[in-house]
This record gives sequence, C-alpha cells and structure tokens, in this order.
Amino acid sequence: MSLRQTLDHPRIGRRAGGGDDESASVTHDLAVARDVLSTEADALKALAGTLGSGFSATVSLLHEAGGRVVVTGMGKSGHVARKIAATLASTGTPALFVHPAEASHGDLGMIVPGDVVLALSNSGEAAELADIVTHARRFALPLIAITGRADSTLARAATQVLLLPNAPEAGPIGLAPTTSTTMQMALGDALAVTLLCRRGFTAADFSSFHPGGKLGARLKRVSDLMHTGAAIPLAGPETTMDRAILLITEKHFGCLGIVDPEGRLLGIVTDGDMRRAMGPDFLNRRADAIMTRTPRVIDAAALAEDALHDMTALDPKVMSLFVVDAARRVIGIVHMHDLLRAGVA
Repeated sequence: MSLRQTLDHPRIGRRAGGGDDESASVTHDLAVARDVLSTEADALKALAGTLGSGFSATVSLLHEAGGRVVVTGMGKSGHVARKIAATLASTGTPALFVHPAEASHGDLGMIVPGDVVLALSNSGEAAELADIVTHARRFALPLIAITGRADSTLARAATQVLLLPNAPEAGPIGLAPTTSTTMQMALGDALAVTLLCRRGFTAADFSSFHPGGKLGARLKRVSDLMHTGAAIPLAGPETTMDRAILLITEKHFGCLGIVDPEGRLLGIVTDGDMRRAMGPDFLNRRADAIMTRTPRVIDAAALAEDALHDMTALDPKVMSLFVVDAARRVIGIVHMHDLLRAGVA
C-alpha cells in the first residue's frame, strides 16, 4: 500500500477509539515515517550520482583558501549552514557561520579578503543573501552555492555551484524543507570529509578540537594517562620469583616488566606466566626463565582509544600495557583502570 493509499484508507486515515483503530494508528505512523526515510534516502542516492568535477573543483577552492570558510543561509538552510560550519571547523577547515540578516547590520565585517563564502538556499532566491553576495563580489571572494536551481540568482552569482537534484520534499503535503535540507547537510558532510582527507587530517589532529566529554577522553594520548618513574613495575632478568611477587604486589599493576641495564624491555611476567610456571622450585626461578618474551606494548603518542583497543580487542586480553620509546626503553605503563578513570572505557 502506498503512502497516499494508506492516508486515504477509511480506517487508517482517521483516528478514533478502540483497539482496531489504535492498531491502525500505529500502521499509519510507521507508513508515514518509512516514506519520509525512503524519500530522503532516494534523494541522497540521486545526489551522489550527480557529483563530478565540479565537486572536486569546489573542494580545491576550499582547500586553497587563505582564510576561513564563511557558511551562510536563511531559515532551515541557515540551521544546516551552522552545522556545516561546525563540522568543517572540527575537521581542520577553519569556518564560521554568519547569519545573512545580521550581516546586513554590521556582521559583513566578519567576512574579509582570503575567505570563501559557502551559501545555502534551495530556491537560490533568498533575499536576505543579497548583501553577502554583493560583499563577496566587491572583495572578489570566491562564492560557492548549494542550491536546487541552476538558473537562480544565487547560482548565477556563484564561482562554483553544487546543484541539488530535483527531489520531492518528504510527506504528503511535500512543502516542509525535509529532503532538501537533508541533501544540504549530507553535501556539507561530503565536503568536510573530503577536505579532511585532502589535508591528511588524522584522529590525533581531531583530538585537539574535541578535548571534552566521552569523545575527548577517547582521544587523549597514552602519555596523558600513563604512570612513569618509580611507579613502573620493573626488574632485571636475574630477579628471582620470590622478589618478583613482592614487586608485582607492591606496584598494583598485576605484572612486572623485565628490562636490561639500559631499560629496554625484554619481556613481562604476568599472573598467567606465574601460574604456568608453578612447581617445587618456583620461588627460586629467574624472571627471564618464565617471562613472556614478546609482550604487547604501546607508544606514548598513541591515542587512549588505541590503548583500549589493544587491551580488549586483541587476544589474549590484557589489563596493562608498557609504554616504550623507539629503542624499546620503558617510559611508562598504562592500566585499564586509568582508562576507566579518564572516561575512555
């Protein structure tokens, strides 16, 4: 049954009391919601098919800009423009949102030589954009238009046009900005991520723009969380197990790093190693006789997210990782509890 047929159905199209009508109401709601999603999904597929050299030229224009990307739009397009500006800024492309109405009352001063203007308007005829378009022309600023009409005033004024395909707005009345704003937002994401790739922007770079919350915690570096100095459980290869047990107990990490005189990691002794080595002469055995010789280690510059992955996603699971430098000298240790306290896990 199509959405129109569903809405016109004598039992589904109106809502009354009773169990049957309640069931019909659920059917009606789901039909509307699924139609909205499928309509917007079809539009996104169509949008992906329209991308070509013009999109790449737009990315180059943004990538080579000496200033910021000034994103603007009115109404629903303005709300999308704010989100695009935020996404660009958080992924390595300096950007800000300028409200077109406020621009006409002094905020044009925020748009300076070297900037690129990215203007959103589905119709391309939003009167409030006129002053920003004129300002861009006056200072020879590149103007990128995201619009649904190639013959619109905005498209004709633009340096580059990203044209939205002709797709219906979602819902039975087809008037509220839904499909068009979804395409605008998705196209903004496509620009931001493509620019991210062009710049070689990494997760470590991303972390510097997201220091707060759960995401910020996961993007901390191991060096921010690791224990150093005397807190690190270390011993020489000749250490006997009676002494090793005391060190493991004292340091509270559940393991012991075995290092050479230069501090290079030779192996580790864990609870599992000790259980496997149990025997009559266990306490007199040397640590290097029972240690794991190829322990998992991590770099201080690695992200806390990487440490969490190495502890939990690889086999065998571990609770601690020794942190080593390029010469495999031990410079720290990080424990699962450190990740928990920091909000990483």
